[in-house]
Amino acid sequence: MTSFATRLRARDRIVGFWQVTDNAVAAEHLAGLGYDYLCFDLQHGLIGYAGFLAGVTAVDAAGGVSLARVGANDPAPIGRALDAGAQGVIVPLVDSAAEAAAAARACRYPPAGGRSFGPMRAGLRIGPDPRAADEAVACVVMIETRGALDDIDAICATPGVDGVYIGPADLSLALGAPRPGAVEDLPEFEEALTRIAGAAESAGIAAGIHCFTGAEAARHLAGGFTFTSVSSDLSHLESAARASLQAARS
Repeated sequence: MTSFATRLRARDRIVGFWQVTDNAVAAEHLAGLGYDYLCFDLQHGLIGYAGFLAGVTAVDAAGGVSLARVGANDPAPIGRALDAGAQGVIVPLVDSAAEAAAAARACRYPPAGGRSFGPMRAGLRIGPDPRAADEAVACVVMIETRGALDDIDAICATPGVDGVYIGPADLSLALGAPRPGAVEDLPEFEEALTRIAGAAESAGIAAGIHCFTGAEAARHLAGGFTFTSVSSDLSHLESAARASLQAARS
C-alpha cells in the first residue's frame, strides 16, 4: 500500500478531517468514513497526550491515517507525536526557511535530522528502521504569518519539507483582516493563496489549506491546492445539533 507521505509528496489530491475533541470512539468512526487522514489538533484542540495516543490507536483500528498539528515548532512535541504513531506532523507558526529546516530536522533521524530514537508505538506501524521511518513520515509546515509569506519560495525549497499548509484564520489576520477569515474586502488574501500554491508547485511539494466546508475544499483543490482538511468534529457536531433544534422548533 502506498504510504500517506508518498501520496503527499506525489501531490495527489487528498482530503482529510480535523479533530479537536478528546474522543477516541469518534476518531474511529471518522477514520472509517473514507477521509485520507484524520488530523488531531494538539495546538488549539482539547486533546492531551493520552487522548492523542488513544485516538491514534483508534484510527489505526479503522485502517486510517493519523496526523498531528503539534503545539509548537519544537523537537519534543514533534518527536512525541511521531513516536505515538502519527504518520506526519503539521507544524504551526513557521516564519522562515530556517524554521522550516528545523521542523524537517525534528521529523528525521540522524544523519538526515535530529530526531531522538525511541519510536515506542510508532515502531508497530512505521519502521522501526530509521531510514524507513524517515521516508514514511511527512513534514508539513504552516504558512500563517507575513514573514512566512515573504519567505515562501525558500520555505517551499527547504529539503525535508513535504508540504505547506495555510492556516486561513491567522494568515487573514496577518494580512489585515478585522476578524479571522473576514477576507471579503481583502484581495491580498486571495493573492497570497495563489502565490503559496504556485511556490509549492514550483518546488514540487504539496500545498494544503484548512477549509470550513466541503464545497470550499473542492474549490481549492480545483484551484491549485493538493490537499485540504475539512472543518472539525466540534464544528460539525454544533452545526448538526443547531439544525436539528431549529427543525424541531419550527
